[in-house]
Amino acid sequence: MFWANSKLDVLESKLNIYEELSREMLTKLEAAVDKISEGNNRIAQILTKHEERIDQSSRNDELILKMFDDIKDEMSELEERLDKRVSSIEAKTEDASKTKWIMVGMATLLTFTVGLFGILQPWINNNTNKFNTEVSKNK
Repeated sequence: MFWANSKLDVLESKLNIYEELSREMLTKLEAAVDKISEGNNRIAQILTKHEERIDQSSRNDELILKMFDDIKDEMSELEERLDKRVSSIEAKTEDASKTKWIMVGMATLLTFTVGLFGILQPWINNNTNKFNTEVSKNK
């Protein structure tokens, strides 16, 4: 019997050792699971922050694109207004040019007339003198 009891004692001691090892391993496994859970939570928080940043970046991109479209529309409007002003100025310039050439023509005509008058002046003076002489004789 002693032998049976001693085998039983050995088995109980080995079982106690295994239970103790199992408890230690279970404790270590629980600690590892806790650490993994904490890591997963941190990763989830980081992913959430990254998703928020990506969403904000997308909103910013859309806002920037809208601003570009608005600026493009404004530039088109400004270009149209500028084209109208340039056309108006060109029309005024053409009118001024026409007026200038008319003035040049009139000045040329006046110069020509004055020059012609200077050439004809001795003839006119002779005829005027003759006319004055005849008028004074008739009186």
